[in-house]
Amino acid sequence: MPSPTARPRSAVSRLPLVLWALFIAAGAAALSAALVPAGPEWLGDAGAVVVASGYVWALAARTGGRPLIFGGLTLAVGVLVQVLDEDYLRTGAAVMTCVVTAVFGVMATVPAVTYLQAIRECVIAVVLCSIGALATVGFEPTITVSRFEYATFGLALAGAFLMVYRLGAGLHGLGRRGVVIVVVGGVLVAVSVLYAELLRRYGTPGLVEGLLDAVRWSRDNLGAFPRPIETILGIPALAYGCHMRARRRQGWWVCAFGVAGTAAVANALANPAISFEESGLSVVYGLVIGLVFGYVVTRLDLAVTGAKGRGRRVAEQAAALRPEPRRTEALL
Repeated sequence: MPSPTARPRSAVSRLPLVLWALFIAAGAAALSAALVPAGPEWLGDAGAVVVASGYVWALAARTGGRPLIFGGLTLAVGVLVQVLDEDYLRTGAAVMTCVVTAVFGVMATVPAVTYLQAIRECVIAVVLCSIGALATVGFEPTITVSRFEYATFGLALAGAFLMVYRLGAGLHGLGRRGVVIVVVGGVLVAVSVLYAELLRRYGTPGLVEGLLDAVRWSRDNLGAFPRPIETILGIPALAYGCHMRARRRQGWWVCAFGVAGTAAVANALANPAISFEESGLSVVYGLVIGLVFGYVVTRLDLAVTGAKGRGRRVAEQAAALRPEPRRTEALL
């Protein structure tokens, strides 16, 4: 007979999650107050440190690391950065926060049997990264915007692949389909990153002006222009990867390219020339359009693998039972 003073096991297991959620909510509230602005000047600094350390704690817990050690170390370093108040320390802390946020946004997802569930996972990732974006600018980094975006995306992509290498059983777990996915994803990354730079340096004036006109029209009439790398690569890869993870381990390799979207959200507020309202709209537009692209890719994959017709799709979803730990449990 259980002791009358013993707490239910579910309540005990949920306590760290509840405390973490309250910790992040407090940090997000402090960052939001600093944007208004309202309250003391140190709120933004405190909120950035709280969210950064909370995300490091969660990423370590999710990937089987030592959350108390890494979270506590990040908290101590964050406080030291604020006390010393050096530009290079603030910039380094902002880069670290952005990268951790982008990787955590992908690692926090779970397999999606249906595409509606894949939409849910993308929304969760974007919400988490939006809070991380506030923490990134909360450190008030001194940056060149393009270099900051390239650096955070590159580091986040490298971090995601290191994680996925372990989760996807190494390179030998890729299989033929996985190799094709990595090659196609790599080509899309190269095109997405290099095309804009090549266009800026070597594009014809007419082509550049035509593209700029489209951007201006979207900003004037819709309030923002969706971020291309999030729309074309990041969100579709994350949605399709979560859908594939319910069926095959190779889905993790697709999800790795999802950091193209989560990193774009995490550094969305870094450009001081763009208002926070426009940055938020661009993220939302990229999410919506990217989910459309992801749906097309998912439907093509199901068509190729033979899941045609409503009856076969229902049977295919019923058979998609690849186990994975819950969102609040360690993956490793």
